[in-house]
Amino acid sequence: MRVSTNTIYEQGVSTILQQQESMLKTQQQISTGRRILTPADDPVAAARALDVTQAESTNAQYAENRNNAKSSLGLAEVVLQGVTNLIQDVRTATVNAGNPTLTNNDRAGLAAEMRSRLEELVGLANSTDGTGQYLFSGYQGTTKPFTQTATGAQYSGDQGQRLSQVSASRRTAVSDSGTDIFERIKNGNGVFVTAAAAANSGSGVISPGTVVAPASLTGHNYQITFTVAAGATTYDVVDTTTAATLSAANPYTSGSTISFGGLQFDIQGVPVNGDQFTVAPSTNQSLFKTLSDLIAVVVAPGNGQPGSTRLTNGLNTALLNLDRGLDNILSVRAAVGTRLRELDALDSTGEDLALQYQQTLSQLQDVDYARALSELSRQQVYLEAAQKSFVKVSGLSLFDYV
Repeated sequence: MRVSTNTIYEQGVSTILQQQESMLKTQQQISTGRRILTPADDPVAAARALDVTQAESTNAQYAENRNNAKSSLGLAEVVLQGVTNLIQDVRTATVNAGNPTLTNNDRAGLAAEMRSRLEELVGLANSTDGTGQYLFSGYQGTTKPFTQTATGAQYSGDQGQRLSQVSASRRTAVSDSGTDIFERIKNGNGVFVTAAAAANSGSGVISPGTVVAPASLTGHNYQITFTVAAGATTYDVVDTTTAATLSAANPYTSGSTISFGGLQFDIQGVPVNGDQFTVAPSTNQSLFKTLSDLIAVVVAPGNGQPGSTRLTNGLNTALLNLDRGLDNILSVRAAVGTRLRELDALDSTGEDLALQYQQTLSQLQDVDYARALSELSRQQVYLEAAQKSFVKVSGLSLFDYV
């Protein structure tokens, strides 16, 4: 078979270029550290690497979401810590207001301090995060949640909780409704509320009471009316919900237990004829109203009778409601702490996943340097051999033998 000179040159150059191309590709793999330079190098591994890269990016986004969530929850915890301190300070001032040596002017000074604490509480309830979103307005992050009123504060947010996707299978709340934190607080002892009528002129002080038979609770309103005749003090118990008299002409002894409808309490002191006390089911009462009512109690004259007894009853009610409010704040703080702890656990899992993704990508994409360098040396030898053989073959001619 005859081979033309043109064919010799074409085949020789093609072989040299192929060897150069293979050598260049190996050099690129070594310089980039990647075995797969184009999907054509390993279609299966390239597709798998794409899936792993997308999963890695998603995991990184979850990590960013967790950081943002921890930032919001951390700010909420700081605010709730401030609310806790405020309630404790107000409680201390409330106990101080009951000091019998204080004058009405002294208590007026305490009331002025309590007004400033009420304004501070409204300010804390209207706290924002680093992006200007209100922490306690539900879904409506741009709506100011609370506006101070004459009787406390008005809520303008909603009942929602903003959620953040912090892992593939977990969404966590990064905000809380202001209603749940500051308003949905059962007054009294949490089941019922005892109170003295504002018109009472005796020295009767009613206790918060307790539940002794939960199954017997009716949820009705009751009224206890005292009668003093011929030196004897008695009381009647009327169910004002049904207008039924439960008992009448019960002899009264200061501090003795009064029981009916599954509940009990006591009244200490000396009620006078016509004095009345009420028992009603607990209802939700905001912290703002609790402070507002407390201020009204402290401002009212509290020296002498019946002012002293009204002050004692009012302060007892306020202390009980403050304690209920504090318990609610602490419960919310516990929930926030639980969420923060969960986010820390998810961070640990996310870091493990990120490491696993990196290892998988390394196995799929990274070049084996020892193997690549060996291959480069082999390709270099092949290229030199192709170049030398081309020189030899291209130099052959019949004229050299003539």
